Amino acid sequence: MAEVKPIEQRGYAHPELLVSTDWVAQHLNDPNVRIVEVNEDILLYDTGHVPNSVKVDWQANLNEPVRREFISGDAFAKLMDAVGIKNDTTVVFYGDRNNWWASYAYWIFQLNGHTNAKIMDGGRKKWIDEGRELTKDVPKFSGSGYKAGTGPIAKIRAFRDEVLAHIGGRQPKLAGDKALVDVRSPGEYSGEMMHMADYPQEGTLRGGHIPGAQSIPWAQAVDADTATFKSADELKALYGGKGVTPEKDVVVYCRIGERSSHTWFVLHELLGYSKVRNYDGSWTEWGNGVGLPIEKTA
Repeated sequence: MAEVKPIEQRGYAHPELLVSTDWVAQHLNDPNVRIVEVNEDILLYDTGHVPNSVKVDWQANLNEPVRREFISGDAFAKLMDAVGIKNDTTVVFYGDRNNWWASYAYWIFQLNGHTNAKIMDGGRKKWIDEGRELTKDVPKFSGSGYKAGTGPIAKIRAFRDEVLAHIGGRQPKLAGDKALVDVRSPGEYSGEMMHMADYPQEGTLRGGHIPGAQSIPWAQAVDADTATFKSADELKALYGGKGVTPEKDVVVYCRIGERSSHTWFVLHELLGYSKVRNYDGSWTEWGNGVGLPIEKTA
């Protein structure tokens, strides 16, 4: 396995928001820490998981069952009770696919005001690659008495009309102090595809991208061999090379907001960009919106 530079040596603005697999191994039974697995494949947890970790299902647990919206308030508090998370618990997320959905869960926790959260660098892949213990035992926790809160929603989440204003309206011209990042695959960005390859090509009536958006696929932020985040210098080159720089007001989007939450974590949390919002309506909203401007390169 390729050697990975320690987190504190990679130059991040907030290295404390990442923890190593060693750190997690040392805190498996820490009553002040809750390890949370969130996978794209919701059945993976049952095949074996980090000892004493709990499962959060992104489909069943993080989203409202009727309207398209993330859970909040009493529903969020109820979930916290179910998995034994208190208001002062340090929550560490990890999962499959480069911590894709773990990052989405992290973002939703921020929206609900639970800022004491971190991501295990390398996720499920690195833990398994290192030959660390997996278990099928499911821990049980008593109710935590969690009190619902609210996070800085307006600062980290963008809605459709805000994105429209961000690009300059229906006759778009992106201002020099703003940036827009499309983190989907190149095929989705061009308009050739409606989803990544090997997924059902459905969900939107039109393909393409929001005018002015730079194509920077989300997974370019991690090392392909280890699933760990690239160094700050590598990330700055990746985004800065496309004009996505720290002083700009940045909006990121994908198809339903989960891949872009990963990029939001990289830009806002690891690189310390002060103005980054995730447009979680993303392409399933924009590509179905009447009269919204679209660009295609296919």
